[in-house]
Amino acid sequence: MHEDSDNHPFHARRRREMLHETADAYVTVAMVNALQEYPHMPWIIASGPESYRLHRESHPAFFGSFDWHSCVEMHWVMVRLLRIFPDMESGSRARETLRELITPAHIEQETAFFREPGHRSFERPYGWGWLLKLWHETGMWDDPDGELLHQCLDPLASQIMDQFDVWLPKMTYPQRIGMHANTAFGMSLAWDAVQESRPGLLEVFRTRAMDWFADDRDYPAHYEPSGADFLSAGLCEAELMSRLLPKDTFGTWLERFLPGLGRSEPSEIFTPAIVTDASDGQIAHLHGLNLSRAWAYLRLAHALPEGDARIPVLHEAAERHAAASLGEVVGSDYMAEHWLAAYATLLLSE
Repeated sequence: MHEDSDNHPFHARRRREMLHETADAYVTVAMVNALQEYPHMPWIIASGPESYRLHRESHPAFFGSFDWHSCVEMHWVMVRLLRIFPDMESGSRARETLRELITPAHIEQETAFFREPGHRSFERPYGWGWLLKLWHETGMWDDPDGELLHQCLDPLASQIMDQFDVWLPKMTYPQRIGMHANTAFGMSLAWDAVQESRPGLLEVFRTRAMDWFADDRDYPAHYEPSGADFLSAGLCEAELMSRLLPKDTFGTWLERFLPGLGRSEPSEIFTPAIVTDASDGQIAHLHGLNLSRAWAYLRLAHALPEGDARIPVLHEAAERHAAASLGEVVGSDYMAEHWLAAYATLLLSE
């Protein structure tokens, strides 16, 4: 968790307290979702009739939670919260669930799916990023279960990093959108894993990000959000650049990119999204937008030099967006509940 000042109500200590109050519920909902096989939305490129098989046969580790990436997210929620709060009431059941799902045989089957030429774009880059974030999280967990899970996930993590290495040099243009194909967010999710284990690939990340984003200015944030966004394309780009640039340099870049930020402008990205129907999977995405914006605002605030006038504005925006959707993480419709805990945990734990 990033350290920040206690001079605002949404400081790091308060976020940790909020997470402690909800962690058991988040782990429980993550565990239930990871094991819930139906409904699900399969993804496949069929090369023949033999390609049509049960989703669980192709994805024995990540078959639940409606779709592959959401299931990976729920695994990450369990691991991160077990690492932070090892004495949770639901902890022993969560550990057992993780050991049952993440096994060498299951991960070999998952990896085999990615090796198929027709599946090279499967979950790119969003699911790739979440899988590498899960792998990195298991590596940070100083626990026998963490070590076991990390070793099990090694082949799949290696395969996905290989695929990043092939794909990124061929990407002439990034995707600046508010959904899964967002290039910056996928790279940000994968960043820590790549930084730790693949210095050559990290240099590819740095080079591509600078090629695409270093000269950006006057981002049209007033066009956000679109009706099914769960990410802010502008804030995701800024958050990724905060990983590359020194604080002073980043502050200057951010002023060019979002010149109205210190004045809470444009109002469109400082106003939480309205969710009219959480049972509609696309509209429900807007709950994720509120939480991912809050996370991004905190990340940007942390990346600015101490005393920067934009910092309190960003903290206030983060608190406002968090309040709009944190109450929907548990007990809401399945179309929000099968994934939203990942964004709540990301926000409250980083």
